Amino acid sequence: MPSAEHITETVNRYIGLVAKGSAEDIAGLYADDATVEDPVGGEVHIGRQAIRGFYAAVEGAERDCELVTLRVAGNEAAFQFRLTVTAGEHRMLIEPIDVMVFGDDGKIAAMKAYWSADNVTQL
Repeated sequence: MPSAEHITETVNRYIGLVAKGSAEDIAGLYADDATVEDPVGGEVHIGRQAIRGFYAAVEGAERDCELVTLRVAGNEAAFQFRLTVTAGEHRMLIEPIDVMVFGDDGKIAAMKAYWSADNVTQL
């Protein structure tokens, strides 16, 4: 099982990559057969290629991320963050809570993002 320090480092790396990294870099944090459900209730992306495609949707936008709070327990992490996305003249703030499960290899095995339109603010 990965250590709390490893999980914390991976979450911080994730936040940094969501802000400034490529879809390929973000997908590299995930296990080959990982799942992403973002937001919960939406489509479940299965496997690194599908996850890469999911993150590619915001790759061309200007992004900024800030980690608000993080809790690690066992091989899971729950964290709230703020994501500001700027696309042309449009800016929005999204404030999800993500839950990640980590495999024994330290890679993200599953991620669920809890947010809805109520957690999006047009700036």
